[in-house]
Amino acid sequence: MTKIIDEQIQPKDDLQNIATPPKKGQTVEGKIIGAGRFAVYIDLGSVGVGVIYGKEYYAAKDVLKRLQPESTIKAKVVEVDNEDGYLELSLTDAQREVSWENLRETEQTSQTDMVNIAGANKGGLLAEMEGIKGFLPLSQLSIKNYPRVKDGDSNEILKHLQKLVGQQLEVKIIDVSPQENKLIFSEKAVTSRAINELLKQYKSGDIVEGKITGLADFGAFIKFPIIEEGNLEQEKTQAEGLIHISELDWQLIDDVSDVVKVGDIVKAKITDVSQDGRVSLSLKALKEDPWKDIDKKYKKGDIVEGEVVKVNQLGAFVEIDPKIRGLVHFSELSNQEKEKNNLQRDKKYKFEIIALDAETHRMGLRLKND
Repeated sequence: MTKIIDEQIQPKDDLQNIATPPKKGQTVEGKIIGAGRFAVYIDLGSVGVGVIYGKEYYAAKDVLKRLQPESTIKAKVVEVDNEDGYLELSLTDAQREVSWENLRETEQTSQTDMVNIAGANKGGLLAEMEGIKGFLPLSQLSIKNYPRVKDGDSNEILKHLQKLVGQQLEVKIIDVSPQENKLIFSEKAVTSRAINELLKQYKSGDIVEGKITGLADFGAFIKFPIIEEGNLEQEKTQAEGLIHISELDWQLIDDVSDVVKVGDIVKAKITDVSQDGRVSLSLKALKEDPWKDIDKKYKKGDIVEGEVVKVNQLGAFVEIDPKIRGLVHFSELSNQEKEKNNLQRDKKYKFEIIALDAETHRMGLRLKND
């Protein structure tokens, strides 16, 4: 009897043996009973014989050549009754349905698979599974492969992603939608379980020693604990976390590379270990707070001398004491363009303190004109 599958992908247990003729678009199952030079004939039981020929034969010829007589295959009906009385069938369309069914099962069982990275764009990586093209978004990359690009430059991100083309990555399927032709992979989901197990040995407040592995405009990545260089087995016992730019030092920081460099070995304090495996750390928590009792030394309205250490579009960072920096916002300058140009790095000027908050480590300054 012919097994007919509804146009929607259904579980195999739902297949029923029926004798009514199949409709166009339905998937049927039968045995190969013969082959011509450019055609393959399928026994469909009580509803007749199907044929795969013409463009459908050429589209599936590589698969058909590997099949033996009496092999059971699934094919989709593209014509119910052609001029020769056969049901015209498509093997490639049916294979896509089976592929989508297998992908959905893989997603539901949380299996992991290796995929070949075939391409890259600024949003992520292109890969294929079961003959279906899929996408691995940038946000779903593991910490190891996530681009650490300063200022989030999209061109630099693309260059990093292109280095992964041709490699194999272990992924999980996180979204399958045949109707939308959508297949989404995640590398991060594969590593999260192992990382969560590893992180059970760490807690907030622990001090760890690690290596700075990457810089971004929002902070620095650190891998811990320190292991022997090139030891792949020991790498599995490492975790990686983020030191946010605000946790690098007590002073105002405009550029992460002013404090740390890739390859630096540092000690940091764990401030948070989240359930999704994210680790937050702090360097400044292990440093003495220079702002302690600062409001006993300075107050709003004081005139101080300070050295300009950095100038950007928003303002100038001024150091008035070691590790104590204030910000001159350019909106506070009476003649912005002229005085902005006059503020030169590494030179000292007199400023008025217009705001001071020891708790949040913020000091607002205004250039003092004599």
